[in-house]
Amino acid sequence: MILAVSSGLLTFNIVIVVLLIAWGLSWLFQYYRRKKYATVLDGEAFHKGMRKAQVIDLRQPNDFKKGHILGARNLPYVYIKQQYGELRPDIPVYMYDQGIAISTQAAVFLAKHGYKQLYILKGGYNGWKGKTKKSKY
Repeated sequence: MILAVSSGLLTFNIVIVVLLIAWGLSWLFQYYRRKKYATVLDGEAFHKGMRKAQVIDLRQPNDFKKGHILGARNLPYVYIKQQYGELRPDIPVYMYDQGIAISTQAAVFLAKHGYKQLYILKGGYNGWKGKTKKSKY
């Protein structure tokens, strides 16, 4: 009886350790991709550079309407594969989402399609302290 409980706990602990290792490797992989393809900027640096850049909000339209960075354009990540041609590759692309994960995926995609000046807002929209705009509708 005691052996069965111990074996059950051991199995549980092994599963937890495997999940933690998988999560850690996934985090390292995303960090590597982010460093390779884009530059992560804090809010102040993002604000300084965005006047000479294309500011892209990668969130869904309903989130964009609830509030977005002033001057940003909504290009949801799910549509970026069809509409990336609307972005100019010679002008820096500043992008953000709710956090940072979707922006990393978008940066990888855009870099593979010839975009060189890619910047991601650290902390995403949740971390933005600057001016925002909300839709009336």
